[in-house]
Amino acid sequence: MDLPCDGDGLCMSCKEKPPAEDTLTCKICVTPWHVTCLSQKRRPKTMSDVAQWDCPDCVVDDVAGAGGGDASVSAVAAAAASGSQQSELLAAIRRIENDDSLSADEKARRRQQLVDGRAAGGKSEDNVEEKDCSRKNDVLDLLDKKLYCSICMLLPDRPVTTPCGHNFCLKCFQKWVAQGKNTCANCRNLIPSKMAKEPRINSALVFAIRTAKMMNSNASGGPPKPVHFIHNQNRPDKAFVTERAKKSGKANACSGKIFVTIPHDHFGPILPENDPQRNLGVMVGETWEDRMECRQWGAHFPHVAGIAGQSDYGAQSVALSGGYEDDEDHGEWFLYTGSGGRDLSGNKRTNKLQSFDQKFDKMNEALRVSCLRGYPVRVVRSHKEKRSSYAPEKGVRYDGVYRIEKCWRKGGKQGFKMCRYLFVRCDNDPAPWTSDTQGDRPRPLPAIPELKEASDITTRKGSPSWDYDEEKGCWMWKKAPPESRIHVDECDDEGTKIRKVRHKKNLSVKEKLLKEFGCLICRKVMVSPVSTPCGHNFCKGCLQGAFEGQSSVRERNCEGRRTLRAQKNIMKCPHCKNDISDFLQDPQVNRELMNVIESLQRKIEEENAESAEGADDSAKGPKEESSDKANVTDSKPELDEDASEDDEEASEDEEVSEDTDKENVDMNSGVIEVKDKTEAILPSLDSGKTTDMTKPKMSIPDEVKTASVVDEGKQKTSKRKTAADSVLTTNVDGAVRTRSKKAKGGAGL
Repeated sequence: MDLPCDGDGLCMSCKEKPPAEDTLTCKICVTPWHVTCLSQKRRPKTMSDVAQWDCPDCVVDDVAGAGGGDASVSAVAAAAASGSQQSELLAAIRRIENDDSLSADEKARRRQQLVDGRAAGGKSEDNVEEKDCSRKNDVLDLLDKKLYCSICMLLPDRPVTTPCGHNFCLKCFQKWVAQGKNTCANCRNLIPSKMAKEPRINSALVFAIRTAKMMNSNASGGPPKPVHFIHNQNRPDKAFVTERAKKSGKANACSGKIFVTIPHDHFGPILPENDPQRNLGVMVGETWEDRMECRQWGAHFPHVAGIAGQSDYGAQSVALSGGYEDDEDHGEWFLYTGSGGRDLSGNKRTNKLQSFDQKFDKMNEALRVSCLRGYPVRVVRSHKEKRSSYAPEKGVRYDGVYRIEKCWRKGGKQGFKMCRYLFVRCDNDPAPWTSDTQGDRPRPLPAIPELKEASDITTRKGSPSWDYDEEKGCWMWKKAPPESRIHVDECDDEGTKIRKVRHKKNLSVKEKLLKEFGCLICRKVMVSPVSTPCGHNFCKGCLQGAFEGQSSVRERNCEGRRTLRAQKNIMKCPHCKNDISDFLQDPQVNRELMNVIESLQRKIEEENAESAEGADDSAKGPKEESSDKANVTDSKPELDEDASEDDEEASEDEEVSEDTDKENVDMNSGVIEVKDKTEAILPSLDSGKTTDMTKPKMSIPDEVKTASVVDEGKQKTSKRKTAADSVLTTNVDGAVRTRSKKAKGGAGL
C-alpha cells in the first residue's frame, strides 16, 4: 500500500524524511510522496510525467478492467465507480487549481479544507457563486478601490467633493468640519467657508455608486417599478380616471382608445382607410365633447398644447381655443398667434400676461416649416374661443385642413413681439358654417394691414406640397407627403393597435456609468475632471475655456484721477448661479474620479475587443467557404471580363500611343509589358493560345454554355490584336529611328 508523507515531511512508509529530489508532489492535492516507497506502477516514467503526476489517492485502480491494460483511470471515472462524493471533491480541487484569481496560499488553504473535510459538500458551488458574483461586481470593486471616503475609507455615502479633488461621505465631512477643522483631511488644503457651511452632494458620483450597487443586488434597473401601461385595444372608448388620480374630473384622466390608425406625425386629412371601425375617416364638422375625445380620433393629439408638430419636421394640427387675444378669426382664413412669451413657472393654464418676445423656435418653427413646404394643417376650434363667430357652441369641432401662406413677427397688444401666421382654408369639404355643397377653391390672399409694421416676414417661394388640381378639381398632394418618422405596429386585424417601436441601444453598466460621467459643457466623457464646490463636474479644459479672457479682478479708477480698489469679478458656474471665481484660480483635477473613468474605458475596450474577436472567429469559416465557391464559379466568365476590359482599354490606345517611351518591349519572351493605360492588351495576341488557356475543364452542357463566350472572346481578341499591332509597330519604328540617329551621329564623329 502506498502512503504519502505526513505534515512534518516524514514518509509514512519508511518513517524517514526524504530529500527534495526524491519527493513527488501531486498536481491535484499537492501532497508530497516518497519516490522510493512508491510501487513501480505508480512512479512516473519520464521527466515530463513528473509535472503532470497524480498521486495514488487521486488516481485509483480501474475496477472494471480485469483484462489488463492501464491500471488507472481518471478521477472522474473512478469517482463514478466509487461514489459521487469523491467526484465532487476532486472536481472542487481542480476548480481551485484552475482559478487564476487565487493566490498560492489561498489555494493551499482551500485545498486543505476540502481534504480535511472541514468544508461542506456545497463549498465548491459557493466558490463558483462567489466567482460569478465577483465577475458581476467588478464595477463595484472598481469603485471601491478607486473611489473612497478619505475619512472612513469606505465607498462614499452621499458623496461630497472638495475643490482639491477629494471625496468624502456627507456625514464624515460634516463631522470633520464640526470639529473646527477647515482643511481637507487628505491634502490639508483649505476648504472654502461657504462649502464648509453648505456642502453640495456630487450627483454624478451618486448615480455611479447607485448603479454599481444595483448590479451588486442583481437588479439592473433597481427595484421594479409598477407598470401601468394599457394596450390600445384594452382601453375604454372614453377617457377614464384610475385610482392613482390625484384630482377629480378629467384633470388626471387617461386617454381612451385611439380609433384611427395614423401615427402622431400624420399630415393632412384623416381618410376612411385610417378608420377601421366606421370606414368614414374624420369628417369636417365632427364634434367631440372635449380635447381628450378629440385626440382619440387623431384630429389634434395634444390635449393641452395648441400646436402639434416638430421643429425640424413641420406642424400637423392647431387648436383655436382663445389662448391669445391677438388672434383674428374670419372663418375661411384666420391670423394665428404662436406659442411662448409667457412665464410658466406658476400655473401654466391661467397666466395670460406676456413676459418676453416670441421667437421662431420649437412649435413656432414647426409652423414656419409647414408654411415653407406648403403642408396641410388640421384645424380644430373649441367653444372656449369666445371672440370668434365661427367657434362651436360646445365641445371641440374639426373644421378641415388649412395652409399657412405667410408668417411674421410684430408687436402684440401687450407690447411684446408675437409670431403671427396666416391660415387659409384649402379643404375638399365645405366648412361647417356655410351652406355650400362644394369645398374650397383657390382664393386670393386677404390684405393684412399689420404686415406694414412686421419683421421677419416668411413667404413660401416654391410650389406647395398640398395644392389644388385643376384637372381633377380637388385639393391633393402635388408632392409626396412626408414619411412618418414613427413606426406603427398594427398587430390586430382591425389595425386599432398603434405602438412606437423604439430601437434603443442596450448599454452595459460600464457604458451607463461613462455616460453619466459627462462634462456639462461639451457633453462628452470628462477628460481631467474637476468638481466645483457647487457639486458639478466639468472637463478642466472646458471649464477654463468657458472663462478664458476674464480676469478675477477688475481695475477701477475715478474718472482717471485716482485709482480705486479693485473689484472682484463674479464668475458663475456654467450649470448654476453659484460663484466659482475662487475655485477657478487653481482648479484641481479629481484624481479618484479620473482613475474610475480611465478604468471603465479600459474595461470597455477589452470587452469590445473580445467580442470582436469572437465575431471574427465565428464568421471566418463561412467566409472562407463562400470565397472558395466564388473562385470556382468566377473562373468560367473570366475570359469575357478580361475581353471587355481590354476592349475598353484598346479604345484609348490612340490617345496614349505617343507615350511609347513608357513601354518596355521584351522581344525574347514575346510578351509586351505595358506600364501605361495599354497594359494587358498584348499578352493574349495569339487567339489559339487564348482559347486553350481559357478552355475550362467542364462537362458537355457547360461547354455548350461557354461556346458563345469563347466566340465573343475571339472577336474581341482580334480587335485587340489590331490595336496592339499598331502599338507594337509604333514601338519598333521608334526604336529603329532612334538607333539610326545614333548611328549617324557616331559616323559623324
